[in-house]
Amino acid sequence: MSQRKTRLAEFLRRVWSQGDVSAVGTFVADSYTIHNDPGDPWHGQTLTRDGFSERLVTSRAAAPDQVFTPIDMIEEGDRIAVTWSWAGTHLGDLPGIPATGRPITMTGATVYGFDADDRLTGHWQIADRLGVYQQITAPDS
Repeated sequence: MSQRKTRLAEFLRRVWSQGDVSAVGTFVADSYTIHNDPGDPWHGQTLTRDGFSERLVTSRAAAPDQVFTPIDMIEEGDRIAVTWSWAGTHLGDLPGIPATGRPITMTGATVYGFDADDRLTGHWQIADRLGVYQQITAPDS
């Protein structure tokens, strides 16, 4: 596995799965652009490291036990495309949807950009957020 792939896997583990805000500066460049991420409140924005940290805390609040699992990574130049699975428990409220305590899963693909120091500069992502919505709003059986 290349150095950047190893670094990206560690970013997903430490930052997104473990919620380690202190690790953001290790992995994220001074400026991070969310080029495409429909359904993400930060879609289209460029964030500072502090802004990225705020996004991390806010995004993890609904499923603080979330775990990202990389499935496959393809590296091309200064970009890595990663397919992933995600699982968590809906323990925190989402806008208009109170916590249900239900397990939820999602899959997606993200293309991350890197700078010369191997820090992440942004992403372009597609994810099955509709599937998550359906899982947490389905009537109880």
